[in-house]
Amino acid sequence: MDRASIRQLILDDPSLVLADGDVMRALIATQDNSDGRVVDLRGVLLERLEGRLGALETTHRNVIAAAYDNLSGTQQVQRAVLAILDPTDFAGFLEAMVRDVSDILAVDSVRLALELTEDEWRMAQAPGIVALPIHGIARYIGEHPDRETGRITLRPTGPHAAAVFEEETLRIRSEALMHLDIGEGRRQAMLVFGSTEADRFAPDQGTDLLEFFTGCFERAVRRWLA
Repeated sequence: MDRASIRQLILDDPSLVLADGDVMRALIATQDNSDGRVVDLRGVLLERLEGRLGALETTHRNVIAAAYDNLSGTQQVQRAVLAILDPTDFAGFLEAMVRDVSDILAVDSVRLALELTEDEWRMAQAPGIVALPIHGIARYIGEHPDRETGRITLRPTGPHAAAVFEEETLRIRSEALMHLDIGEGRRQAMLVFGSTEADRFAPDQGTDLLEFFTGCFERAVRRWLA
């Protein structure tokens, strides 16, 4: 390849030189021994290195922030699990669910939805429990009653929310629905978190911690609904 071709190649794609450490070092060494006719490449190299360092620092901060948020969230969920394991009766369990879990996880409303007949509901009314008709949980989540419902659903609330949040409906703007397995042959159950923040629960968010809490909660609630 002749000089003109090499020159044109570099002009067409300067990164061939700027991204090559050996070439840059050779050019800078040539400048140190030159008579001043070689363009100063140190500034270009420094700017490029500063840009890369800035990008690395930003990535580092984002990774640290994500790790901290994940650790903080894990600790909150662990505390919430301990709160629901402490009670020795069903009334205490519901109180821990409505008060302690809500405070620890910073959600504005917590509800346990059960599929109950009207007679069953008249006999089992309790704070924190809402009654839905048979197959009502699948319909609330948005699945057909004959199909398996999703484990975790995060979404904004809509007109349907009145069935769960009742008098709180107007202030609740997003919800987390956790489908519970409370035992073979038993009706459907669902734990629901409600937030006044529209973006608190969104479909694109991760659900790993909620999956873990749901598994612990359903095992705890089985003791009282068996």
